[in-house]
Amino acid sequence: MTCAQSDMDIYRGAQVLITGGLGFIGSNLARRLVHLGANVTLVDSLVPAYGGNLFNIDDIRTQVSVNISDVRDPHAIAYLVQGQAFLFNLAGQTSHLDSMEDPQTDLSINATAQLAILEACRRVNPGIKIVFASTRQLYGKPDYLPVDEKHPVRPVDVNGINKLAGEWYHLLYSNVYGVRAAALRLTNTYGPGMRVKDARQTFLGVWIRSLLDGKPIQVFGDGRQRRDFVFVDDCVDALLLAGSRKEADGVVFNLGGSEVVSLKELADMLIAMVPGTAYELVPFPPERKAIDIGDYYGDFSLIRRELGWSPSIDLTQGLRRTLDYYRRYGRAYWECERDRRERAA
Repeated sequence: MTCAQSDMDIYRGAQVLITGGLGFIGSNLARRLVHLGANVTLVDSLVPAYGGNLFNIDDIRTQVSVNISDVRDPHAIAYLVQGQAFLFNLAGQTSHLDSMEDPQTDLSINATAQLAILEACRRVNPGIKIVFASTRQLYGKPDYLPVDEKHPVRPVDVNGINKLAGEWYHLLYSNVYGVRAAALRLTNTYGPGMRVKDARQTFLGVWIRSLLDGKPIQVFGDGRQRRDFVFVDDCVDALLLAGSRKEADGVVFNLGGSEVVSLKELADMLIAMVPGTAYELVPFPPERKAIDIGDYYGDFSLIRRELGWSPSIDLTQGLRRTLDYYRRYGRAYWECERDRRERAA
């Protein structure tokens, strides 16, 4: 769906802060907000292990303000939230494996920093509206499909536990202190600007890079695991709707894709788009198998009913647009790394 103009008029001339603003979703959201006439400030640490990339805003660089700060710095955040009408709180550590290997860092970013952000809002800007990017990972291995918001939460990794804490802090501050906040549980968001140099953000990014490098896609296990996917433009629509509508205050919404495919089917779709490529089934690495959740796809009927959101970009269209983007701009996402390897050799 396309957001109704009446919902989007609220952003014209508004002060908007995006944490994680140089990352994949943050930069796509920033671009849309610029087109809506918002005054946008992007906060990003540009820590290499995370998703920030200045090229993500190359086309709007002169139309946004950029502040290189870490959400773990409470003094910087307390200053930045002043005077903002909206906060899209997207900064986070997204790697499930990294969260198991370095749980304290994951805790500091995904839980402790979130509490500090909310405290800053409560003290200096209680009228702000916050939209928090949560994750479907906190459900763990599903008891039933599709997964709705009433499903038990049983995270299978440290990242899921800390994201759940961050989400609940937002709901608490909304319900107790009146700092209006909504949370969206994102699932397999993909599209232009996503991290492709490793699997810290999404496996699909690694697949895209492998294809364009002429390497086979590696599909873990038997490839029968089913997933749903949300193109980034649809995710941005959901974020903007949650920010603009009072019905979202204090509510958690699932996002979900309109198509459910197995990973093998997804690999087949991609190699059909890049002639001469292939995929291979490989055993799960033990560390990944330990936290794999099997099949997952979400029930997004709540956000469809309450906010009118549903995905509009089908999987084939979204994959083609993503491949086209990295064919054109891949150099900005992995060429420098390739050059370093060649020089070292």
